Amino acid sequence: MNQRTIYDLNKEMYITYDNGDKIQTKWDDFSFIDLFAGIGGIRLGFEAAGGHCVFSSEFDEDACKTYEANFGEHPSGDITKIDAKNIPDFDILLGGFPCQAFSIIGKKEGFSNETCGTLFFDIERILKEKRPSAFMLENVRNLVAHDSGNTFKVIKSHLEALGYHVYSKVLNALDYGVPQKRERIFIVGFLDDVLFEFPKPVPITERLGLPDILEKKVDAKYYVKDAIRLSRLERIKDKNYPRPYISHENMAGSITPHPYSSALRAGASANYILINDERRPTEREILRIQGFPDTYKIVLSYGKVKHQCGNSVAVPVIKAIAKEMIASLKAFERSKLYANQK
Repeated sequence: MNQRTIYDLNKEMYITYDNGDKIQTKWDDFSFIDLFAGIGGIRLGFEAAGGHCVFSSEFDEDACKTYEANFGEHPSGDITKIDAKNIPDFDILLGGFPCQAFSIIGKKEGFSNETCGTLFFDIERILKEKRPSAFMLENVRNLVAHDSGNTFKVIKSHLEALGYHVYSKVLNALDYGVPQKRERIFIVGFLDDVLFEFPKPVPITERLGLPDILEKKVDAKYYVKDAIRLSRLERIKDKNYPRPYISHENMAGSITPHPYSSALRAGASANYILINDERRPTEREILRIQGFPDTYKIVLSYGKVKHQCGNSVAVPVIKAIAKEMIASLKAFERSKLYANQK
């Protein structure tokens, strides 16, 4: 075998070649499971990095209908009732576990919430049983501050007790190409001592703005009543704010315009965000705000799409994290090959 390993100064890693070609590793075609799958936003991000899903789980039946329409499979149901031994072997565990228990908007009960908060421990039992090489978890930013930081400390300590090297960071979807201010905590872990850095923000020139995601022709049904429109325009903070903009009404009743959307919320009112204080975003625009491709199928009603998108993730953020995770895992594998050659 004509094999050689060189140190790439630009990539700052060892790369091993076989007969002039890069050696293939399992990370060129890895497997993952999609827990608390929702409508598949996390799945899209890791498929883009070369992965394939071997198991999915989702409790909400409406979300399952959307998931099945787009991925051709109906997720398994309640994860609390699934024996980890019955889950196929996989390389990476993915899960945007329910955030209501930790959300600023929610009751902030954390682990005292038996229906949501404790679902983290289902992730823990699956990691303990299956021992995948890595995981990526997503939750609301407030998870870090909940109970003066104790909740996050419990989560991190449990993950580390399983032998994982854990990284975490709050990322904003605005920095990764979608016009939505959506801050979320991402927790990444590796069984091996893999060097990992969260992805850097994309250049401003590569980010989509509102003009890029708004539809040209919009049905009249999306426009609000005159009374709502006039009320919003009367209360807007900057009446000369350039269009297009998206505004939302805060708890004090003020209307604040921005060149991007506030974070989509599953339980928000029908008029939580309005475009130019005239109309609601269409289903396709809501999906675009989260970075879903236009090939993504819309199969349910407006209200259900809005709810599902509010529970989902910004796909470009997941893509960026997945890309960095796989690059880090490949670099680790190549460094092991180099070490074995010495």
